Amino acid sequence: MRVFSIVIIVVLIAGCAGPRKNSVPVADHPDIWSRIDTFFEPPIEYQGEYGDYRSPLVYYNGDTVKSKKEWNTRRLEIKNTWMDKMGAWPALLEDQKLTLVDSVHREDFMQYTVEFNWMPNEKTYGYLLVPDRKGKKPAVITVYYEPETAIGITDIENRDFAYQLAKRGFVTLSLGTKDASEAKTFALYYPTIENAEVEPLSMLAYAAANAWYALSHYPEVDSNRIGITGHSFGGKWSMFASCLFDKFACAAWSDPGIVFQDDRPSINYWEPWYLGYHPKPWRKRGLMTEDNPAVGLYPQLRKEGFNLQELHALMAPRPFLVSGGSEDPPSRWKVLNHSVEVNSLLGYPNRVAMENRPDHSPTPESNEVIYEFFEYFLSE
Repeated sequence: MRVFSIVIIVVLIAGCAGPRKNSVPVADHPDIWSRIDTFFEPPIEYQGEYGDYRSPLVYYNGDTVKSKKEWNTRRLEIKNTWMDKMGAWPALLEDQKLTLVDSVHREDFMQYTVEFNWMPNEKTYGYLLVPDRKGKKPAVITVYYEPETAIGITDIENRDFAYQLAKRGFVTLSLGTKDASEAKTFALYYPTIENAEVEPLSMLAYAAANAWYALSHYPEVDSNRIGITGHSFGGKWSMFASCLFDKFACAAWSDPGIVFQDDRPSINYWEPWYLGYHPKPWRKRGLMTEDNPAVGLYPQLRKEGFNLQELHALMAPRPFLVSGGSEDPPSRWKVLNHSVEVNSLLGYPNRVAMENRPDHSPTPESNEVIYEFFEYFLSE
């Protein structure tokens, strides 16, 4: 059987089509909050700066959102517009459960090899890590090029998100597109790679939503406390998944490139495995040039003035953290301030955070912020 895999960390605060108060007041976790509170405030030079990005609080016809009720209408307009442009998802697979294939006890948690359908026509495998302690637990889905790295059994450093979170009491589900990544096609294509009807990055988000449903049925998981995380490729994946699927309670995105930027080769949303799908033969990988232009949806989005600040706003009022590296420096607050403004309209402070490091690769320090972010927002 041909098997694909994904690494995802998912955190969720139950369905947030409308504003919901976080049930965890600061006073309940003063030690954690004192270590992460500064990441919810932009540096002085970026406070009140919004860049050239179109405000999510302005309808496409130019009218301005002035109330919470109007935001619900505008939010639906944003989501429907993006879903229409990227292609409609197939029906979500809401009733399936994880199939346990194998198990081994590691340290203070069980590691299960699991299978489930992440697309209507395709199964994947992953790893479910379940801490030994009893009772309902929060959970995180982790996504990456393959599922082994996040559970800590490869030599890749500082990407063992699922393992580290399991050690902190989270149930984690590690997923990845292993076969596709080895074939250099990376993403998911529906119904086929020859004739994809949904942009591949959106299809990855769809697969993460199906993973949420499968994980939510696991007896030891509190379905109201499931989040998602990933680095780089996994950062893009977890960002689109959490923005497009309301049931993720919160999310942490590690240096995905949170907006379109055409002169950064790692912020390559134009590639055919992200938002620039076209039938093979594919364009030569790399920056867009006159001799090697992007085709498909991506250049259309750029021509029409779309950027990702609109998707970020779909998270409101669910919390999210950008673990920024070389692709997401502190100047990204110009983009994030738009989400802060939406949350302010809804009456929710401290919902948007960014931590920064110089390099693309995660560090123990940057990862610790991710873990404490999830501990704070997914506690009972």
